[in-house]
Amino acid sequence: MSTNKIALITGGSRGLGKNAALKIASKGIDVIITYRAKKEEAEEVVNQIQAAGQTAAALQLDTSKVASFAGFKTELTKTLQDTWGRDSFDFLVNNAGIDAASPFAQTTEEDFDNLFNVHFKGVYFLTQTLLNNIADGGRIINLSTGLTRFATPGYAAYASMKGAIEVFTKYLAKELGSRGIAANLVAPGIIETDFTKRAFASHPDMRERISSITALGRPGQPDDIGGIIAFLCTEDARWINAQRIEASGGMFL
Repeated sequence: MSTNKIALITGGSRGLGKNAALKIASKGIDVIITYRAKKEEAEEVVNQIQAAGQTAAALQLDTSKVASFAGFKTELTKTLQDTWGRDSFDFLVNNAGIDAASPFAQTTEEDFDNLFNVHFKGVYFLTQTLLNNIADGGRIINLSTGLTRFATPGYAAYASMKGAIEVFTKYLAKELGSRGIAANLVAPGIIETDFTKRAFASHPDMRERISSITALGRPGQPDDIGGIIAFLCTEDARWINAQRIEASGGMFL
């Protein structure tokens, strides 16, 4: 049986999830990533992790489809047993997300449901489904957003879902503390990734505007976030619990 710690990262084939996967692997932790549709991208991340000397695997998962979670749990448990000789993992990183501007007056019920299913309902029930696969003493790391602290028009629904995640994380910390499981949040500011590509493309002045309201004077990059998520998976972070860690370079101070 492998003695390495194992992290499961949803949406780990691109953007912040990919960066977090690589940074976590650099800490000597093995990694399982999930992808929704682009298997080739996921396999490339697995190859990079393996080239760095860690064991990795990729599994398909649509985090908006709660009905698929029981089947995913079965597949995950088989992968853990076949690859690592155990049926548990240590760190759950709920990273998978979708980007959708949602000005309050124009948000449709479908828009709302899509955001809700991925950013809150999916996180809630996936974590519940995998609860007995998370090892005692493990960690849960949820992704939030700077938009729960400051309001930027157009993100009412998205930010509301993330606000729910922030409350949920406190309850996870309280209810799972008896198992030694810590739960925390990482709240990025605006990061230049595939996730935000459309927003940057449709607003040519966006980079300059973000730089002007950020104390460190630029938009964020994936490298600014992945290392923070990786740190929360280390022994040095063992006494951090129920905390919201904003990583925005100092936006709207």
